[in-house]
Amino acid sequence: MITFDTSFFNQNFKTENQQVFLSALKEKNIELYIKREDEIHLFVSGNKFRKLKYNIEEAKNHQKDTLLTFGGAFSNHIVATAVAGKSSGFSTVGIIRGEELGIDINKTLAKNATLREASKNGMQFKFVSRSAYRNKTSEDFINQLKNEFGDFYLVPEGGTNELAIKGCEEILTKEDEKFDYICCAIGTGGTISGLINSANAHQKIIGFPSLKGDFLQEEINQFVKSNDNWSLQNEYHFGGYGKYNAELISFINKFKEQVGILLDPIYTGKMLFGILDMIGKNQFSSNSKILVIHTGGLQGIAGVNQKLKNKNQELIKV
Repeated sequence: MITFDTSFFNQNFKTENQQVFLSALKEKNIELYIKREDEIHLFVSGNKFRKLKYNIEEAKNHQKDTLLTFGGAFSNHIVATAVAGKSSGFSTVGIIRGEELGIDINKTLAKNATLREASKNGMQFKFVSRSAYRNKTSEDFINQLKNEFGDFYLVPEGGTNELAIKGCEEILTKEDEKFDYICCAIGTGGTISGLINSANAHQKIIGFPSLKGDFLQEEINQFVKSNDNWSLQNEYHFGGYGKYNAELISFINKFKEQVGILLDPIYTGKMLFGILDMIGKNQFSSNSKILVIHTGGLQGIAGVNQKLKNKNQELIKV
């Protein structure tokens, strides 16, 4: 594991492409590799590092001393911003969806590993109602936050903006040119936008949204230079963001046992489930070379396992 220090974002990480060996791949004569972006850091891993890299730089250039961002109670982005902010010398503020979580903050932190880690790294929380949270991009709401917290650098929910996409364009390297397909999980669309912009002409980018709905197509179109080298697979969200079932948990455990790579149930688990299902249905041609981007997010497993334990269901084996 790479150590996080104050010069962390000045480093250029070249992450390993780990080949996956499964009988299903051999039968279809397909090569599958996973780019281990999850190994960059425990909390600022994968696309979180890529998205924050140039935003942190921009905040320093504007001499801001506070980062403010938004997220749910189990948001990987929230804890990544807290850890990255502390390491880089910033104060951090998290606007968290769900005002009920702020009624007894000690009880909330005791039950929620994500918010507990963010708090440990100095993040100040403001818990807001779901209706207020929906207005998080409005000028009035932002001005209210400025009145309360002073001058800050605003990092969008999920971290996606032009600077985030610039960071995600650095995921692919020259060695990745051999791949026919690049696959990634999608939350807000920033990671896939960077991949689309940096891919070679012969490569197809496939995104696996973790949310229901077709709105992501429009979101991604705002940031990409091409519309003919990518597509979305909307059949593997397992009911929507944060939703999962026993089949997905079992798949994640079996994949870890067979391959030795841990997946999360919000993003990467759904994506790999989808990819292998598509391979089984002959949706990739024989001799295809597929690169899968592991975007991290493993810290969220603790919260999911707590919910599974409360329901006496199979846990994710970490």
